[in-house]
Amino acid sequence: MMKEYKLGSIVMMRKEHPCGSNEWIITRVGADIKIKCKKCERSIMLTRIEFNKKLKKVISE
Repeated sequence: MMKEYKLGSIVMMRKEHPCGSNEWIITRVGADIKIKCKKCERSIMLTRIEFNKKLKKVISE
């Protein structure tokens, strides 16, 4: 099942960030996907395959 997401989508990841939030904003889409934590605004970059494994659901597009 392919989940639909795009630039600016808010997504929920399976594991919480150390700050306590598990909601992220997608800031870059390509071969790699960059996401920013909504609570503390830290950014991380994941490969598309790794991102799809860790993605729980898309909250809004």
